[in-house]
Amino acid sequence: MSSHEKPTTSGLSSNAYTELKPGEEYLPVMNPQQNYPEVTPYSVITGIIMAIIFTAAAAYLGLKIGQVFEAAIPIAILAVGLSASLKKKYGLGQNVIIQSIGATSGTIVAGAIFTIPALYILNLQAQFYQIFLASLLGGFLGILFLIPFRKYFVSEMHGKFPFPEATATTEVLVAGEKGGKQAFVLVISGMIGGIYDFVVATFGAWSELFTTKVIPIGQEIAEKVKLEFRLSISSAILGLGYIIGLKYSAIIVAGSFLSWFVIIPIIAYFGDYITTPIGANISLLIKDMSAEQIFRAYVRHIGIGGIAMAGLIGIIRSSGIIKKAFTLGFQELFGKKIDTENLRTQRDLSMKIIFGGLLVTAVFIFVFFLFGVVTNLLQAFVGLLIVLIIAFLFTTVAATAIAIVGTNPVSGMTLMTLILSSAVLVSVGLSGPAGMVSALIIGGVVCTALSQAGAFITDLKIGYWLGSSPYKQERWKFVGTIFSAATVAWIIMVLNETYGFVGDNALVAPQANAMAAVIKPLMSAQPAPWMLYLAGALLALILTILKVPALAFALGMYIPMELNTPLLVGGLISYFVSTRSKDEALNNSRRERGTLIASGFIAGGALLGVVSAILRYAGYNWVNVDWQESHSAEVLALIMFSVITLYMIWDSMRAKKEE
Repeated sequence: MSSHEKPTTSGLSSNAYTELKPGEEYLPVMNPQQNYPEVTPYSVITGIIMAIIFTAAAAYLGLKIGQVFEAAIPIAILAVGLSASLKKKYGLGQNVIIQSIGATSGTIVAGAIFTIPALYILNLQAQFYQIFLASLLGGFLGILFLIPFRKYFVSEMHGKFPFPEATATTEVLVAGEKGGKQAFVLVISGMIGGIYDFVVATFGAWSELFTTKVIPIGQEIAEKVKLEFRLSISSAILGLGYIIGLKYSAIIVAGSFLSWFVIIPIIAYFGDYITTPIGANISLLIKDMSAEQIFRAYVRHIGIGGIAMAGLIGIIRSSGIIKKAFTLGFQELFGKKIDTENLRTQRDLSMKIIFGGLLVTAVFIFVFFLFGVVTNLLQAFVGLLIVLIIAFLFTTVAATAIAIVGTNPVSGMTLMTLILSSAVLVSVGLSGPAGMVSALIIGGVVCTALSQAGAFITDLKIGYWLGSSPYKQERWKFVGTIFSAATVAWIIMVLNETYGFVGDNALVAPQANAMAAVIKPLMSAQPAPWMLYLAGALLALILTILKVPALAFALGMYIPMELNTPLLVGGLISYFVSTRSKDEALNNSRRERGTLIASGFIAGGALLGVVSAILRYAGYNWVNVDWQESHSAEVLALIMFSVITLYMIWDSMRAKKEE
């Protein structure tokens, strides 16, 4: 068998996005029986360069404007363009490795900038080695904890999870390799969606948000009852909703509607009779809060509790998979011959490497905590236990969230980690400034681990669809993590010295400011909102009894409504275009064309979103805030969103059966 036979690039199989029937197999784009160039000097060096550049960009922009962009799609687009311009043969496998190495940038940045700047905000210091090691060890932990779950998420659950980010990235890579009609549809929709989002973000042509406050009665209801409807007009989120589909988008939005249409008005009703602020670090009376302020102060914590409980339920349900992975691992460790997979597309790193890697990483974390973070052996050991237990428990939550929504609720899970670790650290005698440093660095390790685990399942799903070798992706993910961790540590220190995170003209760092606000009262023995977490946990239990996916519902409660409602619109479009005809083949063609259009919207929005953020960072700001926040701009936003929605339906319905 030739090692460099040309891949079959006829596009994805017709069952790529659907559940497999008994005995049916999914055949990836690259033949599992053949070998293709994947790890080459070109793919590794390009991936490392992408990781460094995108880590620096994501850290700058994340701290400046409070948004961490998803790097996978822009990197995939650049990889396709680069391999085409260099006339690379057999570029598909190499592009997957470039994307996989480069995509560590966004995950490592999210882990670091959500937590570490909080140290500077609290007038505490973080050294380079502390930021670097927290990011590096957390990143390694995320990879190692996820690998045993790869087959479950990407293969056994094939067609059951939508994987919106992975779908969009895969479509970009396939269209780049194949060309023809698919590439044309993807490019056109990418330009339309990208320009649409770009003119809003860069020029403020219309509002980014539509709310019912645009009409007088809506304004009155919002003020008196705290009841309002909110819709982001982003084409990228619309595209995500299409790929997620109607079932999951409806469950997510149901969670949002419970938060905004039921819980917030109830809190507001009782708040009219409460004369003192409720909760640590809250200075406003409930009756003086807007619906959004009530959501952030109280309701979001119910969502966090729901996410945590859904994670525990997920662990219990997948205990069979965990047991099987550990049993195989121990058998390998103690020398028993295991039947390994023959096909390269089904082969992971061996359990000996995973267990050995976890042991070495755990030792390094312990030593790092003992000599670089806490003050004695007990505290270092407690810190290690917190990291290992929470990172392990929440790994499946992060992976499931990415598989369903394409959004990782890592800030919520990190907030829960901070609260739990603070309570435990205080009980072992660590409080005050030393306790804050310890809790935030422990939180940084966990945050990075969960961010990495969630995003890595996307890489592995892309590889599964295309026919990459997972053990190669897994091996080289560690390399990307090293370069991204070093880059983000350096960037955070430079930004702190140049701008700072507190005071006039400082960087926004919203997540880190939230973490700092939470950690201070906790380390001063002030209570956490345990009742709200408990309410969310019990709600997740009830939903599970009712056979409603608790994680999707809790995500809806946690993520702001405006980011969820466009998902439902996309889900409804997906259902509409794929059920209009009695001819199933035509329905499939329409659904597949719609998936390409949705992927284009996501890709265009992601790529031009980076350009827009860079322009804003460089000081080029053409937004007229007065206009963009006016009711007229909101009405125009709804009209433009309707136009792009109708375009998506029209273009999807143009599909022919033979496509």
